[in-house]
Amino acid sequence: MSEAASARSRLAADRAAGIAPLEPMLRAWLPAQRWFAGKGRAISRLRTVSAAELLPPGSTPGLLHLLLDVDGDCYQLLLGIRPSPLPPALGPALIGHVESGPYTGRTVYEALGDPRLASMLLERLRSPGALGPLRFDRDPGAPVPAGLTPRPLSGEQTNSSLIYGDAYILKVFRRVGPGVNPDLELPRALAAAGCARVPAPVAWYEAELPGGEPLTLGVLQPYLRGSDDGWQLALRRLGAGADFTAEAHALGRATAEVHSALAAALPTLALGPEQTARLAAGMTARLAATVREVPALQPYEAGLRGAFDALAASRGAGVPAQRIHGDLHLGQTLRTADGSWALIDFEGEPARPLADRRRPEPAVRDIAGILRSFDYAARSHRPFAPAWADACRSAFCEGYARTTGRDPREDPVLLRAYETDKAVYEARYESRHRPDWLHVPMAAIRRLSEPQRPAHRMPPPVTPGTTPHPKPPRRPLA
Repeated sequence: MSEAASARSRLAADRAAGIAPLEPMLRAWLPAQRWFAGKGRAISRLRTVSAAELLPPGSTPGLLHLLLDVDGDCYQLLLGIRPSPLPPALGPALIGHVESGPYTGRTVYEALGDPRLASMLLERLRSPGALGPLRFDRDPGAPVPAGLTPRPLSGEQTNSSLIYGDAYILKVFRRVGPGVNPDLELPRALAAAGCARVPAPVAWYEAELPGGEPLTLGVLQPYLRGSDDGWQLALRRLGAGADFTAEAHALGRATAEVHSALAAALPTLALGPEQTARLAAGMTARLAATVREVPALQPYEAGLRGAFDALAASRGAGVPAQRIHGDLHLGQTLRTADGSWALIDFEGEPARPLADRRRPEPAVRDIAGILRSFDYAARSHRPFAPAWADACRSAFCEGYARTTGRDPREDPVLLRAYETDKAVYEARYESRHRPDWLHVPMAAIRRLSEPQRPAHRMPPPVTPGTTPHPKPPRRPLA
């Protein structure tokens, strides 16, 4: 073994010995976190992939960065370390007390809840360079001011975010893997292409581990202060009995602009008949797995499978594919203070492997996600408002066509297959996490499983702002 390799081996052993006393408390703490994917299962393996002190030795508080292999998944942790007891404000961030090793007598806690440590993380992002296995980088044309006050953003599940001074938002990825995360890759490509529909990253950090691709760990972007979350905005309009077609039309145009910019900036391809057949086979396999997990789907399985069979049989010339958002719904959109729409959170579905999320796919996958989201909004109140949902879906497609020249409804077989696949995904998600919401995708499952009607002309265009809207809902669903 070379001297350098021997030194690395000793350093890894020293770090592992230092982290080992933290393992019992991390085994107890991790399953309780909203972003942890292994809920309901006992952790069988926990191994340190990398460890780095982000502050000089002896600093109080200390800031420890960890990458942990937990049963085959890699997680990023940022741990604060300080003498006991914790200040009352940090009580909810407590992980545990260390009884042995180099941190004996110290308290370990979630660092992102500590304003001092969150500020130190921003300072690292402001100063590009390497620190152990970590590399910090930024856009030299977008300097970040110092002294911005941090605050955690509540309500997230798969990641954690901090807002700095209402000017920037830092997304800290929790479950990470080798390769550039699309939430860094795609917004940078869109910024280079001059697309203003997506906030451009100003700084980011990665882990560079031996023998593999870098792991994207966090991205800092402008915070769109004063923006309305698309999901909440739609619910407010629906609750007031107000029209939403103008907003849906504008959102369709914004989505089309992003798709067009991605197609121009990054490679595209056409899925041939064999690839399209494999695409349909994947949808069919997901359906079969979901039926086993959600028995309520069993009466509709044959009808749903028909949508995928039609896709496999319909393609001679192939399906255009490109880089897309990958998990688009109203909650991933913002209407900004000037009334325009922005798309955010390009990570894709976190449960899918990173390599899958970076593959080109038909743009209709994103469109199906938004169309299903309108249905979700309409079914989230009583009484159900099908006319509101239908009008929004039509307006979105017309807005999309205004930019691209092609209405997504002109390819009903492809659109139906992707809407069906999305509804099946929703049924599995709701069954696992929100059983009270299972009726929402089940309504779509029943509709989509019916035999497809003969093709007919598309409905006449919707003039935004003139569509009849439902009466205000009486009360939200439980």
